[in-house]
Amino acid sequence: MGTFRNASSTSKKVQKQEREWLGVSFKPENFIPGLIIGFIFGFLLDLSKPAKTSGGKKVGGSVLGRNHQQPRIMFTNGDEELKMVLVVRQDLKMGCGKIASQCAHAATGIYSEIMYSHRSLLRQWELCGQPKIVVTCKNQQEMNKLKDTAESIGLPTFTVADAGRTQVSAGSKTVLAIGPVFVAEQEINQLWIQ
Repeated sequence: MGTFRNASSTSKKVQKQEREWLGVSFKPENFIPGLIIGFIFGFLLDLSKPAKTSGGKKVGGSVLGRNHQQPRIMFTNGDEELKMVLVVRQDLKMGCGKIASQCAHAATGIYSEIMYSHRSLLRQWELCGQPKIVVTCKNQQEMNKLKDTAESIGLPTFTVADAGRTQVSAGSKTVLAIGPVFVAEQEINQLWIQ
């Protein structure tokens, strides 16, 4: 029976030491410096900076870790809004449900990509309510031209390549996501008229 008493008295001593240590830890002279040090570390490791990724990880239509140009952001008058533009190909004759799912793929694809490359832009877009606009293009050539134009002015892009399980053949480029970027309605219309 002596071993049971020693074990229980030892555990009581350990519990008492733990309570004393915990009580000392939460004293203001220990807690406040810890809080300040935590704030400083948080400031130094600011999450709004682009994350460093290892090159070569393929996501969607581009390689993360490459040097992305910052998208042009214009503030001329109050009619501009931060939007994500989704461009749907008309020549594929997709049904409404297929278009909806392809737009969802495009939106989530570009979201995951700009999470690493344009984090501050992503935060602004989230604060605006994540507005999206869906427009159409005639065919693959027109979609490629729009993608090249968007990338030439520094806008992030993402192209959805279909798996080919339902309405379109495998590898078909169905939807192009551009942005988000501050644009006026007339700028969007001009981009598609060209």
